[in-house]
Amino acid sequence: MSYLTGEFECKLDAKGRMMIPVGLKKQLPEADTEGLVINRGLEKYLVIYTKTEWDKKLDELSKLNEYDRKVNQFVRYFTGGATAVEPDAAGRINLPKSLMEYAGITGEVVLTCMLNKVEIWDKKAHQQMLSNEPENFADLAEEVMVKRGKGGNE
Repeated sequence: MSYLTGEFECKLDAKGRMMIPVGLKKQLPEADTEGLVINRGLEKYLVIYTKTEWDKKLDELSKLNEYDRKVNQFVRYFTGGATAVEPDAAGRINLPKSLMEYAGITGEVVLTCMLNKVEIWDKKAHQQMLSNEPENFADLAEEVMVKRGKGGNE
């Protein structure tokens, strides 16, 4: 899978179904054949993975020490609620009610592409998250990219 790009606003219907935007659907051709997995995010949002990307995550988790309580706690939380979904004939996916409640999703959402996954935010929560942007984004970039050996002229 190539990296995903874009941000899309969507509305859910009364049954919690969301139409996958055309611009995103073009980037996820495998969604119709292999399906998608929706899960809780690390914060109050949901995450969509292709089945292939989800399997890669599970492979990473399977290599952790199953006798470590923190590992078990993390794996339990990370995989709990994960739900396989397939787009219907109209190109919609049904967001599970329990996951929607976790993320505080009501009717309007923002889909934010994050490399190999898509975050699903309640629109108001997304706006609030964006309003908490660091004062100096350049400092954050330096801390994340340069000090961790990921970029720049080292």
